This record gives sequence, C-alpha cells and structure tokens, in this order.
Amino acid sequence: MGQSDRKVNLVSIGVSGEANQTLTCILPLLEQESQADVDLIVLPEICLGFTIYRMDCEAIIKMREIAARKKVYIVVTLFRYGDSDEVFNTSVLIDRNGDIAGIYDKAYPFWSEEHQDPPCVPGKDVPVFETDFGKLGISNCFDVNFPDVYKRLSDQGAELVLFPSGYSAGMCLQAHAINHNYYIVSSTLAPDCAMYDITGQEVHYQKGDNGINISRLTIDLDRCIFHFDLNTEKCDKLLKEHAGEIEMDTCFIREGYFTLRSLKPGVSAKKLASDYGMEALTAYRKRKRDELDGLRGFTLRDI
Repeated sequence: MGQSDRKVNLVSIGVSGEANQTLTCILPLLEQESQADVDLIVLPEICLGFTIYRMDCEAIIKMREIAARKKVYIVVTLFRYGDSDEVFNTSVLIDRNGDIAGIYDKAYPFWSEEHQDPPCVPGKDVPVFETDFGKLGISNCFDVNFPDVYKRLSDQGAELVLFPSGYSAGMCLQAHAINHNYYIVSSTLAPDCAMYDITGQEVHYQKGDNGINISRLTIDLDRCIFHFDLNTEKCDKLLKEHAGEIEMDTCFIREGYFTLRSLKPGVSAKKLASDYGMEALTAYRKRKRDELDGLRGFTLRDI
C-alpha cells in the first residue's frame, strides 16, 4: 500500500454474554468477516472469557491459520501466561502471514484484575507496531483513564489506535483523539463500536443486537490535520496549484485547525503538504513543547 492510497478496511467485532464469548462463536465470525478487501479485524477485551491462555493455545493457533489463509491482520485480547508465569491482559497482533507481529500487555489493569488469582500484572511498555498500512497502536479498556498511554502512542507516531475493551469509554476516547490526532476504533463487550477521526469527531457509532456487533469501516490514513499557524499561505498555494486533487475537507475556526485529503488516486495529501513545507499539527505541538522546555530548562511534566 503506497502513501497515495492508504485506505484501511477494518472490521470491529463486539460480543457480549457468555454464549458469544467462546471460540465456537468467534471463529465463524472471523471466517465470515475476513473478506478479500479487509485489512484488519479487531476483537474486544476478554472475548474468550477469563480463561488464562498460553501463546501456543488452540485459540491463537486457529486465528493465526485464518489470518494466513485470508491475508488479514487480527487483533485478539485475552489473559495469558508470560515467560515467568505472570498473568497479563494481552492484545496479540497477528499479521497477514499468520505470524505474531506484536504483543501489548495492558499497562493499567482494572482493580478487579489485580485481585484475581493469580493476579494480572501491568505491562511494562506501550509499543507501536509497523504494519503494511501504517503505524498501529493498541490501548485496552481501563488504560483510557491514563493520558500517558496515549501520549506514548503519539510520540511513536501511531496513526490508528485500537481500543479492545469491556465498556464503551465514549468521550474519554474522544479526548485522546482530539489531543493526539490519530484515529481511534473500539471493539467492546457492550457490544458496540465507536470511531473517532483525527479531529476528535465521532464519525461512527453502532451497537449490536443479540449480543453481537459488527462494524465495517474504511479509514483514510493519508488524511492530515494542521494548525493555521505558519501553514495558511502554504496551504492556499497547494490548493490553488492542485485544484481537483486535494481539498480542505474540514475547517475548525475556533480551534484553528483544518484537514486535507486527497481527491485523486495516486495523489497523497501528506506528501504534497510536506513538499509545500507544511507542518502537521502533532509535529508542530511537539516542536514547540521541546523548544519551550529547553528555554525554561525543565518540563512541566517533571514538576
């Protein structure tokens, strides 16, 4: 997938109730939804109940087989034993070849998870994973209450953050999307799915019936967001010289933000903006934060 065509087709599957939180239910849903044009399928937290698994368990083996056969990424979240038999609440990223492409251990387990027997321990890192469509981050349920998780994902360049969860989280997720300008898509036990775009707007919400929700989404990772500061004249020139190829699809006057997207296959809004010297909003904020921290001699986060 090139920079000029970065549409990602994603399926969020939500399940609720013990009858649906079983491998017998989940595997047919994965088979059904892993169509030829689907890039990524995400399942909710605890979608296989409270059983503690190992990485060579039947569930992971069968999902790896589906991912390889259907050429789709799958993210499944379950309790697992680590190398020292510690228990983690883990999101597993399986790639299109059926390989384990990444593991995220929930950084902030819910209080009841800490009191399980054996207890669930917190993860030690918040990674971002390279995929063939872009940089993917994962946060899990109770993580939503801790901004450091989302800042860490942003600092590593996450473009899309998945949120497998036991509950919906709502405006808490919206706040992180606004602050960091990446897409967030949830998959929950509610069962529901929300999608927030790079402006923080909720652009999709769906709740399922009979304990199952399936949301099919397309995400444009080439779409980009900028502050008016230092970018207005450059953007005017870009839009004039590439009329019919690029458009300003949203403009938020009060916030001072605007977004660009491509209208033509083979044309990248992000690349053209870079060619015209425009600075993305997240890069602008990071640059100014670092400059001003240097002037004051310390960061406000260290006080």
